[in-house]
Amino acid sequence: MRLEVIVLAAGEGTRMQSSIPKVLHTVGGRPLLDHVLCVARGLAPEALHVVVGRSGDEIRARFEEENVVWVDQLEQKGTGHAVMQAIDDVHSSAMVLVFFGDVPLIGQETLEACISAAEEGIGVVTVDMPVPDGFGRIQRGRDGEIEAIVEHSDATPTQRTITEINTGILAVPATTLASLLKSITARNAQGEYYLTDIVGLATSQGIRVVSVSATSAPEVQGINDRVQLALVERHLQRREAERLMASGVTIADPSRLDLRGTLTAGQDCFIDINVVVEGAVTIGDNVTIGPGCVVSDSNLADGVVIEAHSLVDGAVVGKNCRLGPFVRVRPGTQLAEGARLGNFVETKEANIGAGTKANHLAYLGDSTIGAECNIGAGTITCNYDGVDKNETHIGDGVFVGTNSTLVAPLTIDEGAYVAAGSTITSKVDSEDLAVGRARQRNIQGWVPPTKRK
Repeated sequence: MRLEVIVLAAGEGTRMQSSIPKVLHTVGGRPLLDHVLCVARGLAPEALHVVVGRSGDEIRARFEEENVVWVDQLEQKGTGHAVMQAIDDVHSSAMVLVFFGDVPLIGQETLEACISAAEEGIGVVTVDMPVPDGFGRIQRGRDGEIEAIVEHSDATPTQRTITEINTGILAVPATTLASLLKSITARNAQGEYYLTDIVGLATSQGIRVVSVSATSAPEVQGINDRVQLALVERHLQRREAERLMASGVTIADPSRLDLRGTLTAGQDCFIDINVVVEGAVTIGDNVTIGPGCVVSDSNLADGVVIEAHSLVDGAVVGKNCRLGPFVRVRPGTQLAEGARLGNFVETKEANIGAGTKANHLAYLGDSTIGAECNIGAGTITCNYDGVDKNETHIGDGVFVGTNSTLVAPLTIDEGAYVAAGSTITSKVDSEDLAVGRARQRNIQGWVPPTKRK
């Protein structure tokens, strides 16, 4: 069976009170439409059509690398009108799945069930919603079969008591869809072409309409304002937290985890409160992430410990490393097994060897540092000369004393020592002691200045 998908993403989203197109607002760090397209691609459709409105150029720019057939709906005349703009590009032999670009939690299984149901006529996804205000109601006959979908604005008081609502997700053969679309009108309270009207038309022609129940209301929750955006965000975060816990991760408080990307985790990990994960993050077994940490686009090997309030971005961290608290690891940092970065240490484009430690108050940028080195408190690699970035190379077993300034380009060979308080500007050979500081003078009888009255 040939499958084609039509995603409706032309809504203005006026209730968002935003200059950003609604489908570009984010849940879990990704645009709403990105979630939808990801699920759609999982169905392996022959074509993926996305209907956009007046903000179409901005949406296209965000997804310019996607294999999408873009369709313009420049006049907002309803969901039926939106599908009319796309139907001519759909192959006549296709099964067509239609759903919205603002339902980021929709599951692939629900969509597959809807497609299967359409083999008997038309498949429609419904859900029971205790407070159905604003949603189209599913009207069933005495035999329990769906007769029509009545939009909220057109529903009678009796129809408004119905709690089974239309989700806007349906599947229908292309030829059937094209034929039914020709018969719908805009004679309703909104003066729009409702896609849902095809259900009543289908039943009048003897075409069976088969319903599929969504797993829950949050799965099919559309987003029209920022309150709904926040609710969906929480549902997503809870779902992701439960997935991680099922795989062997302990989460101190699932309501205080924010996953804004993807997290792949091993067993027996612990994630404390108020942790933010961004981009693609992979962590091994027995990893601990302390409270208030932000981890982005990084790979943490087995046994890594990140202490409280640390930022790790674009790093590869080897086994049993310990970072923090209050450490900042910037992109391009690689830490070998057992390395240690302590409080208020910052690294950038730094390759740090096994067992090396910088326990506090250091900046290590554009540096290669060997194994088993000691980088004293207050050490700075001066990598920028105002024009170019320069590198510092430190061999194995080097001891750098407190408050040292290493002016790149610089090489310090293995086993060398740098005296505390030194400014080092030239190469230090193996086993040498480098002292780069002015000789101390004690001025006797010195009288400090006094304040003028």
